[in-house]
Amino acid sequence: MARSLCPGAWLRKPCYLQARFSYVRMKYLFFSWLVVFVGSWIIYVQYSTYTELCRGKDCKKIICDKYKTGVIDGPACNSLCVTETLYFGKCLSTKPNHQMYLGIWDNLPGVVKCQMEQALHLDFGTELEPRKEIVLFDKPTRGTTVQKFKEMVYSLFKAKLGDQGNLSELVNLILTVADGDKDGQVSLGEAKSAWALLQLNEFLLMVILQDKEHTPKLMGFCGDLYVMESVEYTSLYGISLPWVIELFIPSGFRRSMDQLFTPSWPRKAKIAIGLLEFVEDVFHGPYGNFLMCDTSAKNLGYNEKYDLKMVDMRKIVPETNLKELIKDRHCESDLDCVYGTDCRTSCDQNTMKCTSEVIQPNLAKACQLLKDYLLRGAPSEIREELEKQLYSCIALKVTANQMEMEHSLILNNLKTLLWKKISYTNDS
Repeated sequence: MARSLCPGAWLRKPCYLQARFSYVRMKYLFFSWLVVFVGSWIIYVQYSTYTELCRGKDCKKIICDKYKTGVIDGPACNSLCVTETLYFGKCLSTKPNHQMYLGIWDNLPGVVKCQMEQALHLDFGTELEPRKEIVLFDKPTRGTTVQKFKEMVYSLFKAKLGDQGNLSELVNLILTVADGDKDGQVSLGEAKSAWALLQLNEFLLMVILQDKEHTPKLMGFCGDLYVMESVEYTSLYGISLPWVIELFIPSGFRRSMDQLFTPSWPRKAKIAIGLLEFVEDVFHGPYGNFLMCDTSAKNLGYNEKYDLKMVDMRKIVPETNLKELIKDRHCESDLDCVYGTDCRTSCDQNTMKCTSEVIQPNLAKACQLLKDYLLRGAPSEIREELEKQLYSCIALKVTANQMEMEHSLILNNLKTLLWKKISYTNDS
């Protein structure tokens, strides 16, 4: 008879412990291998995503090649391509064709934004959907006079903003901005850069609202690369965490964290007032009404004084042109009549076309964003009135009778209520 591995009773307990130890060790090795495998896969996927999204070197090469051959010019070109005093820092890009980085320009912090060659731009002259630029920096052509360039810009503005009576003033403002070296003349390279930038909503809005407190300042440009003022805090909510940690935080817990790491209520009130003032700036501004088509918290920020600053204005678009273009879009339901995330019209089931009237005004969307932000931690003596005003604000509809009067009344009441509560605090 074969001998047992554990022939004696006195050996059975050590043998059992040895088998138990081997099992635990194998289990430990398996889970260790699994953790290493999953971690490596996550790092690989994130690295692949990073290299696809963050193409700053490619962007710089394209811009500098155009600059060195004399195609484009601008105040940031020499620093970017010759002295190399304009640096690309942390990548903030969310789309490969729209590069965004924290940057340093001559020791000043800024945000660098660059459109990749053949990038997608929203063409308000032909269609609502993005199109591909076939040739970058192809206009204006050599031999174009300043007067002809002014006519080109005027026609572009008329298509984007509607028939405003003061478009000539805006054209002159653009020529001032385009003259990057401030020599009193706009060179062909500067004109090509300005023309490319004017296709971008954010750049146009920065120029229009350059004297407004809550619009980031334009620091300079080269081609369709531009540098804008940096904002210290880049969201109304939360704290920045490494992406590895973000992967393992449930969304519900993350929202709770966001609420915990907001400023004190008086400071939140001051930030909210800034957003309401920005809504005023784009509502029937000097060159028409603009629609905020993505009012998410990630597009807003604030500085060390808790003054609101816009971080991303790419989805703030001229109302006149958006309404003109969206009304011809084919639709099956209201879901087909949306631009961005927040600009919605309705689908006419008789014609199967989108109507032109946007349902919600900017103020209603801003109040929806601010509701939880302001009500959490609000002083008890104003909470009920604040909640009432916020819900009245959210209920605003563009189609309502006397909407503009209601819009102004609700906006002013909200600002007054908030200012009254914080006007005697250090946060004001």
